[in-house]
This record gives sequence, C-alpha cells and structure tokens, in this order.
Amino acid sequence: MNTQNNNSKLQDKRVIIMGGTSGIGLATAQAAAAEGANVIVVSSNQQRVDDALTTLPNTAKGYAIDLSSEQNIKSFFDGIGSFDHLVYTAGENLSLIYLSNLELENARSFFNLRYWGALASLKYAAPHINQGGSVSLMSGTASARPGAGWLLGASICGAMDGLTRAMAVELAPIRVNAVSAGVIKTNLWNGLTEADREGMYKYLGDNLLLKRVGEAEDIALAFTYLMKQQHGTGQILAVEGGTLLV
Repeated sequence: MNTQNNNSKLQDKRVIIMGGTSGIGLATAQAAAAEGANVIVVSSNQQRVDDALTTLPNTAKGYAIDLSSEQNIKSFFDGIGSFDHLVYTAGENLSLIYLSNLELENARSFFNLRYWGALASLKYAAPHINQGGSVSLMSGTASARPGAGWLLGASICGAMDGLTRAMAVELAPIRVNAVSAGVIKTNLWNGLTEADREGMYKYLGDNLLLKRVGEAEDIALAFTYLMKQQHGTGQILAVEGGTLLV
C-alpha cells in the first residue's frame, strides 16, 4: 500500500493507535496511513497485529501489548521514542447490562481497558509527544443519551469525557480531545448474537436522522481531523448520525 498525499498535515507524522488492529482503530490507522503518517498499531493479540499490518504500508509497525498492564504500557512508551499523535480506541466487546443482573466485579473489569488503559497510556505517552502533537480518546453518546441496559456504557463514556477535559488542562499545550460516537458497526458488538446485532443496527438506524448507524470509517475521519486541527482542545466531537437530536 502506497501513500501519495504529500500535502497532508499527517505526512511523515508518527501516529500510535492503541487498539489499532480492528474496527475503529484499524480504520483510523488506515486513514492516517493514507495521508502519509507512519503508523504504529498496538493490540493485545499478536495475530490481530499481524493481520492489521497486511492492510497497512510497509512503514507501519505493530506490537502486541497487554493494555490491562500498567507496566507493559510503561515499557512500551519508554522504548518507542518520540511521536506526534496518540489515539486510544481499545476496548472490550460491548453488551447491554441491566442493574437487576449486574455483578459488580464484572462491572469493574469493564473499565480496565477503556478507562484505566487510556489513563496509563496518557501518563506514559505524554513525555514523548512532540511539539504540536495530540491525544485523541474514544467516548460515546451513551453518556448523554443512555437507554435501558446502558448503565456501564454511559458510565465509561462520562468518565472519558471528564478525563478528556482534565487532561487538556493538565497536558497543555498537547491537545487532548475525544470522539463521541453513536452505535458503530464494529466487531465490538460480536458479544451479541447475529440476529440481535442486526436487529439493533436496523432499529437504531431507522430512527436516526441519517437513517443508518455509523461505520468505522466515519469515526476514523473524525480522529484524523482531531490530529490535524491545531486550535481545539478539551473538545468532545460528536459523530453520531443525529443520535443526540432524536
């Protein structure tokens, strides 16, 4: 895969994508690479890393890192050198959980990758981010418009929104922003049966202003914008098909 866009603000920039081997993360890696970035994808699974690299330019690199381990995250950033942009999209499969059958220990584990992994990545990545660089995190509209069964999803999205704003202040002038996505067709929904998953996509899509749920590429465009823009920080960019208006 060759890149041709020599006028992009991402040309020759070094971009690290945590969770960059599938779904939104991989789409973001592909979009950044298409604009000339040197991308580094990170995942906990070596096979997914290998598969992702086959879709990226020869300049891309990949690492299998346990993102639930603070020490592993620290070691990775200590050894990776300086870079320009960090994108964090890692997360477990999603499912609807109701208060009546909630198990607190399982609920706590939901935050391991999505929140604590992101926070550890911020801590150990920040000293290595070049001037003019940025961090982009993953959030979602569930914090503002939760439905029944979304208590954990709404909680983690609210936590990510708060983390984004707090880190924009503390890490300035590094820009820290987040993308707040609606329901997106990715393998994170593979915890549902195929019938339930497709039924959810159709029901939600039919009720959105744009009449479809999002694709990974829609969110990748938002992440590449956040990397390239130079004067926005602490912002939560909603890309959600009109979810917040209906």
